[in-house]
Amino acid sequence: MAITRKKTAKRAARAGKKIQFLQKPSCTTCRKARKYMERRGFQLYFRDLAKQRLSPAELEKLIGDRDYTEFLNSRNELFRKKKMAENPPTRKEAIRLMAQEPNLIRRPVIVAGGRVIVGFDEEGIAKL
Repeated sequence: MAITRKKTAKRAARAGKKIQFLQKPSCTTCRKARKYMERRGFQLYFRDLAKQRLSPAELEKLIGDRDYTEFLNSRNELFRKKKMAENPPTRKEAIRLMAQEPNLIRRPVIVAGGRVIVGFDEEGIAKL
């Protein structure tokens, strides 16, 4: 009984947190992460990156002091075509390219309480 109350309290706390979920609805990784988070009681606020693109300024703020290459989607055709794994673009160029081509952004991007999680990261989500 105590375990059930604990789980309920955790879900209630999560439901009160505003969590931005930046996604592409057809992305399988996004759907998997969304389902995982919703089952755990997170209240998500969605943004479709294809319909509401991130501006260079938004990307700059989102990336902050992190390694910008973590935000690049290595499965994207442009990433492979430009051989970004071997020859990564500069930060400025990467941000410009991600703003122009939202599929180049690794998804989902989860933003909550100053934390940013890129991709489906169960450990990172558990810390929210």
